[in-house]
Order: sequence, then structure tokens, then C-alpha cells
Amino acid sequence: MALIGGRNINVCIGLFTATATWVGGAYINSTAEIVYLPSKGLLWVQAPLGFALSLVIGGFFFVNPMRSKNYVTVMDPLQETYGNVMGSLLFIPPLLGEMFWFAAILASLGATMRVILDIGGSLAIILSASTVILYTLLGGLYSVAYTDVIQLVFITLSLWVCIPFAMVNSAAESIYYTATHEYYQDPWIGKIEKQYLGRWLDDFFYLVLGSIPWQTYFQRVLSAASPGQARFISYLSGLGCFLMAIPSVLIGAVAASTDWNKTSYGLPSPYERGESAMVLPFVLHYLCPAYVSIAGLGAIAAAAMSSADSALLSASSMFAHNIYRKILRKQATEGEVLWAMRISMLVFGAGAAGLAFYSSSVYDLWFLSGELVYALLFPQLCCALFIPSTNTYGSAAGFLVGLLLRLLAGEPTLKIPPVIHYPGCTLMNGTYTQLFPYKTFTMLLTLGTIVAVSYLAVVLFQRKLLPRRWDVCNVLGETRTLVPLRWVDKWTGPLQDFLNVSSLEYQPGTSQRAKKHSQTENCEQMSSTPNKLKKNQYVWSSWAELEGSLAGQLDSQPCTTGSSFSW
Repeated sequence: MALIGGRNINVCIGLFTATATWVGGAYINSTAEIVYLPSKGLLWVQAPLGFALSLVIGGFFFVNPMRSKNYVTVMDPLQETYGNVMGSLLFIPPLLGEMFWFAAILASLGATMRVILDIGGSLAIILSASTVILYTLLGGLYSVAYTDVIQLVFITLSLWVCIPFAMVNSAAESIYYTATHEYYQDPWIGKIEKQYLGRWLDDFFYLVLGSIPWQTYFQRVLSAASPGQARFISYLSGLGCFLMAIPSVLIGAVAASTDWNKTSYGLPSPYERGESAMVLPFVLHYLCPAYVSIAGLGAIAAAAMSSADSALLSASSMFAHNIYRKILRKQATEGEVLWAMRISMLVFGAGAAGLAFYSSSVYDLWFLSGELVYALLFPQLCCALFIPSTNTYGSAAGFLVGLLLRLLAGEPTLKIPPVIHYPGCTLMNGTYTQLFPYKTFTMLLTLGTIVAVSYLAVVLFQRKLLPRRWDVCNVLGETRTLVPLRWVDKWTGPLQDFLNVSSLEYQPGTSQRAKKHSQTENCEQMSSTPNKLKKNQYVWSSWAELEGSLAGQLDSQPCTTGSSFSW
């Protein structure tokens, strides 16, 4: 529970921290860059609307099933449905994504400080990483949440203060005129050519749906006191993300309307020098007074910190809860889990800081890992929450199909040539570019594979077309675990007296029910499929909650004469 703040985060704090998680350094920098690029423009700025819709869809469809079952991480329903082995495999893409995200944020921050403060990028990376690791290590979710409030307020005020100075600079033309007229470069509104429509839609759906299955999002909404508050936080933070993009859009428009020869930057322009990614700090540095540009740098630093600490916390939380507690040491106490989280913070933080020195490749790896989360994790999460008939065979097949299809589509930024040439695959500047919406196609094919293979596996085993002994994943639920109630009493308290039963019985296809009966050496058979057990106001959302504290102890204990508990 400490991983999610005891589910007692204030609604206002939750709103600020959820918004600040997405409004990071990459968000405000890339928004300004895309508006500035002559080949892109405002119509290609998809992140504000994409993230906003993602948070609304997440609140509408995903918050209730996740919050009502008291899950702690995004990996919990996957492990509960598909087992620990598949859960461990599915843990890899989001872990890599969080680490590369952290590294990319640090690299962006280092480059910005190098421009404005003229200090070494390596020093900026080390200082930033140390600061984030320290306060995240000491305070966990609460320190991240409260610093997010300060950072978001600072971002808003600082950027809005800088905009009037940049717009009235003599080197900048009116952004209203340059929006639709070519002046120093093409109009910054931009356009979407017909052949790029498929790619535009693919990127948009990737931002909308691929932003949902991240622990950074669920850690915020799962920390709310109730499902209603969680949905409210998700909806309003989507609006906040959209509004926070406005300053970056205006700064990008100013950059596109600036005669750089009239500034100390000179010619050629940032676009011609290949420095478009730094256009936001360039505007702050060359078009604003020094004291104002320092405030703008503070906004970029605050934005970077607000996303970096979230990435670090979510990666360490998933490792501590889903790997250490559920796989490596099932009897771990809450204190042990917290220490595992802190140690993993140090390891992940140091590793990400090291990767930040290779900034260009880190960004590329972050994009690739994010696409893997979209293609692999999103359909798995949908099936685990909304299609409970899916099983481990389908999950494994979907993982393999999605991974192969994504890698075979190639990745130009990493110089991976495509093996599969989808319709519209074009050779541009010596590199093949996929214009077909292959990311969304891969995601849908992964989803279909999970459902189809899950159904096929059940049919094959139920009709005995395959021997039952080959059912290593136990999709028919015939494996049983025998737990004497005297051991349940010993480790979890007087469960038998509380329930006033001699045993608990499960019948496949129905819910658990309490049954009074006398029993000798007979032990009831119960499916491993988790179902909700209620007794008065007490709820166990899954048998895994009892299994986590009992499994290690019970492995060495035989089922003896007397009452028993089985699942």
C-alpha cells in the first residue's frame, strides 16, 4: 500500500501530479520543435490531444476494473490472469520504457542547461539525476506528488512570463501572419499530405492507446481514495495536459516567425543546423532578456524533474511489487518491499543516468520501447481486464506475434531495415519509411492472436484432441493446492473462526461459497482461477493475496486430517 500512498492521495494533489507526469521536458520541448519544423507544423502536434484523450479513455474504461480490485500496479491483472512467467516477460517492455524515458529526460535537461547556462551537459545530467533519485528515495509517492505540484505551478508561470518578451522581439514577425503565409519559412500551421495520412493516424492512435498501459498513469489513479475520485483525476488531468501545451505551441510559432540573422544566434537557422530539438531554449535565450530566460530554464528543469521522478518511481514499484514480492520472495514484509524498491531506484537511476550520455540513441530506444508497450502490453491488459476467458497460451502467442511483427517492420532511427514492407513503404534519403499504420495493425493482430489462441487451446484440451498432461499452463483449472485450515489460522489469523466454516469450497464456473461439513482426509478441489470471495464486509479480491503469505510455508506442510482450505 505504501507504493500507492495508502490509497489516500488528495484529489487536488492527484490532479496536479497526474498532469505533471505527462507534462515533462520532452513534452514541452517536442511540442515547440514540431510547430517550428517546416515539414511538420501545428497539425502534426499530436501529443496534447493524444494524451488528453488517453487520460479520458483510461478514466472511462480502465480505472474502475483496476481500482475496484485493489490492484497496486499495471502488472497485477496480467500476473493474476497469465501467471508469473508471462508477467515477468511482459514486465520487460515497460521497464525498459521507463528507464529510457528517464535517460532521455536527463539528456534533454543537460542539453538545455548547456545552451542557457553554458555548463557541461554531463554535469547537468549528474546533478539532475542525483536530485531526482534523492527526493524520490526519501519520500516515495508523496514526495513525488508534492514536488509535482510545485513544479507544475512553476512551469505554467515561467513559460507564460517568457512568451510576451519573445513575441515582441524585433527579430520576430507576427505569428498570426506567419501561420498562413510563407515568410522566413513555410507557414507554421503545417499540412498533412495525403500519402502521410496513414502514418499520422498511426502515431495518433499510438499516443492515445499506447499511453494507457504505463505504471506512471495507474500509480496516480490507483492512489485515489475511491474509483470516483480516480476517474475525476483522470478526466481533469487530460484537460490539464492539453492546456499546458499552449505555451510551447506559441514558442514554436515564434521560432518559425523569427529572422535568426537578427539575433546573436545568426545564420544558418536552427533547422538548417540540425538543432531544431533545441528551439525552445533558443527562443528563451536569444529572444528574451537574461533574467527571463533563466526563469524559462527553470520551467524546463521543473518539467524534466516532474516526469523523471515518475518514471523512476514506477519502474522501481513494479520491480518491488511484481518481481520481488510475487516471484523472488513471496513472504516479504512491507518493509522488505520498500527496501527492494529503494535499492532498485538506485540501480535504475544510475543506469538511466549512464544511458543519458548517449542522448540520440536513448531517444530512439525510448520510442521503440514505447511502441513495444503499445503493441504488446496494451492488448494483453485489455484481454486481462475485459476478456477473462483468455489464458496463458494466448498471451504467449500474442507476445511472440507482436514482438516479431514490430521488429520485422524495421526502425529507421536505429538503422534496422524492414523485412516486412507494408503498403506504402517508401525509400526516403536512403532509408525505408513505413507509411502504413503498422503499429496499430500490429497491436490489433496481437489482440486477435491472444483471443484466438486462448479459445483454441481450451477447445483442444476440453475435447481431448491434445492430452491433458500437455496442459502445462493449467487452463482447465485442474491443479489443486491443499491448505489445512490450521495453517491458515497460524499465518493469517483465526480465519476458520471468523468464517465459522470447516472448509471453503470452489466449484468451477461458480463463485466460492462457504460450506459446513466434517472432513477427514478429504480436501476440496478448487480452481486456480481467482474469483472474489466475500464474507460480510471483508473481501479478498484474489486467492493470490492469501497465496503470497502462505505459499512458501505450505510447500513443506502436508495436507493432514482435519479441516482444509484449498484454491
